[in-house]
Amino acid sequence: MEPMTFEGPRGAVAYRESQGTGRAVVLVHGNSSSMRAFERQISAPLARELRLVAIDLPGHGHSADMQDAGYGLPAYADALVALASDRGLQDAVFVGWSLGGHIILEAAPALPRARGFMIFGTPPLGFPPAMDQAFLPNPAMGVGFTAEITRAQAEQYVESFFRPGWSDIPASFVDDVMRTDGRARAQLAASIAPGGYRDEIEIVAHLDRPLAVLHGAREQLVNGAYFETLQLPTLWRQTVQVLPDAGHAPQWEDAAAFNALLAAFVADVG
Repeated sequence: MEPMTFEGPRGAVAYRESQGTGRAVVLVHGNSSSMRAFERQISAPLARELRLVAIDLPGHGHSADMQDAGYGLPAYADALVALASDRGLQDAVFVGWSLGGHIILEAAPALPRARGFMIFGTPPLGFPPAMDQAFLPNPAMGVGFTAEITRAQAEQYVESFFRPGWSDIPASFVDDVMRTDGRARAQLAASIAPGGYRDEIEIVAHLDRPLAVLHGAREQLVNGAYFETLQLPTLWRQTVQVLPDAGHAPQWEDAAAFNALLAAFVADVG
């Protein structure tokens, strides 16, 4: 499936869409990544059953860079809502990995017909963001907020996505980091402040639709214990779904288990 584009609020936005005719599922990638992070979903049998739609965020992948200062959660959420409107996806299930999860929480109030939300690698943040509680200490985190980086730094960043000892680091992940507009990383860092994003702790505490939370037990970035401090009244199956053999990128590391959970969630909500 070749990427297609539509004219988003601040430039061309790329996406791929599977041939499935079932419930629509919108896949939103993480910081300095692209739709290729969901290759093991788009190329799986799941894609023949569900209508999977994967987006490239502005400044990432095949999407255009923004020409003005404006990267951050509100701008990304605007692009996601525009995709939903353009492609008739308002009643989809929205799935976000890492930054992508923060984006779908930011967009949730503007997606009143969404059937449900799934986040993974995404600890909801409030004001001020409790970064030391939500995340594990890892020097690679800083790369995600740095404009100009070397390929060696990109490789270090990507290695942190996977469980310790993972040896098959995809070159495409590193290439995606290097392609990303550096301003997207720098402006994201600047936007983590009051007024720069919605209070995600409040959003999840007041959601009126199902929320699935997945967590890789061998995460190097997100602190799984943090989720126990949150009010999650619509939490799917009343518990965080833990994938024991995965780190920050379970959709790649344990695609079979991830795809099964995604299919089950879609079946339950739609």
